[in-house]
Formats: sequence, structure tokens, C-alpha cells
Amino acid sequence: MDISVIVPLFNEEESLPELHAWIQRVMKANGFTYEIIFINDGSTDNSWDIIEDLRHKDTNVHAIKFRRNYGKSPALFCGFKAAQGNVVITMDADLQDSPDEIPELYRMITEDKYDLVSGYKKKRYDPLTKTLPTKLVNATARKFSGVHNLHDFNCGLKAYRRDVVKNIEVYGEMHRYIPYLAKEAGFARIGEKVVHHQARKYGKSKFGINRFFNGYLDLLTLWFLTNFGKKPMHVFGLLGSFMFLIGFIALICLIVEKGVMLSNGVYGDLLSSHASFYIALVGMLLGTQLFLAGFIGDLISRSNPRRNDYQIEKEF
Repeated sequence: MDISVIVPLFNEEESLPELHAWIQRVMKANGFTYEIIFINDGSTDNSWDIIEDLRHKDTNVHAIKFRRNYGKSPALFCGFKAAQGNVVITMDADLQDSPDEIPELYRMITEDKYDLVSGYKKKRYDPLTKTLPTKLVNATARKFSGVHNLHDFNCGLKAYRRDVVKNIEVYGEMHRYIPYLAKEAGFARIGEKVVHHQARKYGKSKFGINRFFNGYLDLLTLWFLTNFGKKPMHVFGLLGSFMFLIGFIALICLIVEKGVMLSNGVYGDLLSSHASFYIALVGMLLGTQLFLAGFIGDLISRSNPRRNDYQIEKEF
């Protein structure tokens, strides 16, 4: 099979027939063998009924229905797991991504030998409240990830070699940084294509200001997991040892100072009456706690094995 098109969706009943017809038209015009995988992420409208109707008309349509809304990353995780095509294309269901971009994305993967190609919506039809936070997050992502040639990490329109989607794990809200995940998994040929962005035709945007803050938190999480996720002792243990050592040295200095004073017949105040005594003890305690956090983190570094266990109600 040439192409798997993965479409995560939440309450997009109006756009689904048009999107399906558009994808189908592009695939037939280019002679691609394909499948369309709709991931219904707990929609509360008639999206699933429409998908079932599309399946009756077109056997290339496949779908997964979540029992509740999990988010885009879980939807992509399940879509990647199900995909059979040599090239995997992801796109949003709101018709703002153009299926006409698929042939060139496919060519860039198969002929130019990219591992991943990310779309870049150079001209956007989104409000400033969405575009400005997006630019800030992308600038930070380029700095942290080392993937300097991408303008839009979170563009829903992307193309992948099948090996890429089968060897990365998308969970939580990490869909924003899939190029970063791919790079860390050893897929370094990451390209970009300027794609057409269309104004929303139906419904309303699911973007909220919380996504801006979540984007930064997810990036910091990914950076930490990438650098220390498999070796938490290296960061917590080092920091804990350093704090313990500083506190211990400070305490020894206080004891030596008190000993010298006593040897000279000067009694002075008790050690416990000095603030530096308590600061030294707190440093030792914090150091011990951080060291233990690193040790425990090493024991559970693989985290929860059920983190990608989602309740699927129907699948075909």
C-alpha cells in the first residue's frame, strides 16, 4: 500500500464527507493505493455515524472510535499503530489542511528520501491570539530540539516513512513535537514544505490559551526525558550529592570553628543559635532527598506501561 492517511477528529461532522471526497479524488487522480484512518476522539455529534456511512461506500475507509475524548496524541498513537502504508500522512479534519498537498509530500518521502516532512503554513487564516503563541512556542522548540529548519512543529499536515511512526511513541500531548521525537529516535532527515492553509469552513477552533502554556510544559518535559529520562540519577543524584556536600562542609566548618573557640576558652553561643547551622542541615536533607529521587527514578525509568492504554469502543 502506498499511503495511509490518518485523520484525528473531534466533532467534525460537517467537514467529513467533503474531506473524504477530496482525499479520494486526489488518490484516484494519482493512482495511489491507500487507506483513510479516521480516529474519532470521543465526538459527541454525528461524526461516527458519518464515518460508518463512508465505510459502506468506500472500503478504503477505516476507523477507530474512542469511548471518550483523550486528545490528539492518543489518536495519532492509535492511528500510527494501525497504519499499513509505506508513507503515512496526517492531517486535521477541519478542511484547513489541503489533500492536494499529498502527492508532493509523498514524493519528498519516496524520492528525496526524507524520513519526515512537516508542513509549514506560511500564510495562515488564524487569529493573532493563535498565531503569536504558535510562533513563540516554535522558536523555543527550535532552540531546545536542535531541529532548526522547521517553522511549525505543530502543523497537522505531515508525511512520514512508515519506519518512523512505528518507532516513536506519541503520548500525553507530545504530538506538538513529533519531529523532536523522530530526531531522538535516529530519524535525522527532517524536511519542510510550505503548504496551503485554508480558512475554517465549518465549526470553530479547538484552540485555547491553555494550549500555549501546555506547549511549553510539554517541551520542557520532552527535553528532560530526552536528556535524563533513562538516567534520572545523573541529574538528581549529581544535584543531590552537590547539595549534601555543601551542607556537610558548612556543618563541619561550624563545628571546627566552635572547637577552636572552646580550645581558647571562649564558649560563645550554641551552634543551634546560628542560622547557618540550620541552612547547612536543610542543604543536607534536600541533598539526600534529591539523591533518593534519582535512585527511585532509575528504578521506575520506564514509567507506567499502561500510559498508552486507551478504551476503544469500535474499530474497523
